[in-house]
Amino acid sequence: MNGTKTVTRVLVTGGAGFIGSHYVRTLLGPDGPDRTAVTVLDKLTYAGNPANLDPVRDHPGLTFVHGDVCDRELVGKLVSEHDQIVHFAAESHVDRSLADADAFVRTNVLGTQTLLDAALRNRVDTFVQISTDEVYGSLESGSWTEEEPVRPNSPYAATKASADLIALACHRTHGLDVRVTRCSNNYGHHHFPEKLIPLFITRLLDGGRVPLYGDGSHVRDWLHIDDHVRGIELVRTRGRAGTIYNIGGGTELSNKELTGLLLAACGADWSSVDHVEDRKGHDRRYSVDCSRIRAELGYRPAKDFTTGLAETVAWYRENRSWWEPLLDRAVL
Repeated sequence: MNGTKTVTRVLVTGGAGFIGSHYVRTLLGPDGPDRTAVTVLDKLTYAGNPANLDPVRDHPGLTFVHGDVCDRELVGKLVSEHDQIVHFAAESHVDRSLADADAFVRTNVLGTQTLLDAALRNRVDTFVQISTDEVYGSLESGSWTEEEPVRPNSPYAATKASADLIALACHRTHGLDVRVTRCSNNYGHHHFPEKLIPLFITRLLDGGRVPLYGDGSHVRDWLHIDDHVRGIELVRTRGRAGTIYNIGGGTELSNKELTGLLLAACGADWSSVDHVEDRKGHDRRYSVDCSRIRAELGYRPAKDFTTGLAETVAWYRENRSWWEPLLDRAVL
């Protein structure tokens, strides 16, 4: 024994996307874990952006592979070279799933199964499945615990719920160390400009108009990307096999309330808002109970929403060169 710590090799799928890239930047950043090497596997679909990895591009621990999680040969080779998998890769835009669910089934379900098969063959230590609170469906009051059955209402949510169940079945049947995280709505920098907060910010900064679905009373819990990534890392390093962990931000707002805050932050008013027909199957309210991750892993959201939103607006204001080239890819 020479006392040298072995390098932990982590395969991060979807690591050029919004959440995945921030996770990679965090792992390889100054406050990240020691002796950790990261391989990013990303197909670079419309929402994947190699520029998201620029801050760690020259890090000796980073390898980037352009590829598809459904490519069995490529996935098998990569998984054989890694100790752990953190699986972000997914089609994630609800409106796109309503128009064409095929890509969601392929990537979110078949892609997850391809990774799980490879993980079993190669005896991977840990498989972290990144999921969403949307799998629980809508609720009028209270908060979903991890013991609630899934009741997805959109093709996107249904494919994520399917992936969760397949992963958990793999744990129960084969003993693979699978850990599932289900987060509330994320926001922050480097967010592709078609989700609500970056869509509104980029449009309002250009003096444009923004849509408000239905009566605007749909409620979401908002989670800053910093807190989400910190929660994921707690689950990867200290979570229990076969366990689901909800990760929330603790700030519930109706879409109308959020719109008011975004208008004020961007120097606009309600004359910039178009009231549009509600989306099909639009869940009224999501809320997750985070008692498990708090009690077991010590998770607490650290970024208050007022500060986080101000920082996010400032980032988009100062980084037009990042988001302006992406606008033609977004559902706007």
